[in-house]
Amino acid sequence: LFFIDIHISHQARSLQIEMALTARRVAAPTARTSAIRPAFCRAVPRRSIVVRAEAGAANDDTFKSVVLESKVPVLVDFWAPWCGPCRIIAPLVDELAKEFSGRVKCVKINTDESPNVASEYGIRSIPTVMVFKGGKKLETIIGAVPKDTLKQTIQKYL
Repeated sequence: LFFIDIHISHQARSLQIEMALTARRVAAPTARTSAIRPAFCRAVPRRSIVVRAEAGAANDDTFKSVVLESKVPVLVDFWAPWCGPCRIIAPLVDELAKEFSGRVKCVKINTDESPNVASEYGIRSIPTVMVFKGGKKLETIIGAVPKDTLKQTIQKYL
């Protein structure tokens, strides 16, 4: 029994050493080792994330025409793909876009891809939902809130 414990301990230690060497080789690649790294360790080019939703999308270039010049009130959801609470609130915004179709425009803005609009409106935490009407910001809601809260906020400005 004592021999088996030592044998298992020896295997675990050699596995730890092997993992440490592998991690070190991946963490600090050189010109020689970068070509022999496995595919899962290679850097992947960053791609833009496409959001398929009922709510429309806007960015730094389209914000003025989509939000500020809109004839109807606009609910703007400032979000980021890495934000957990943003993923919770996203389906709610889509449901509200369907529910208030034609009366309210719902728009999502990725703060990673549109930092100018986010900084202009002082977005410090996400998700942040803002209501615009007539080109003016009327209300701000910070954090993941229930659908009823968003619904009541929209109904105030109809």
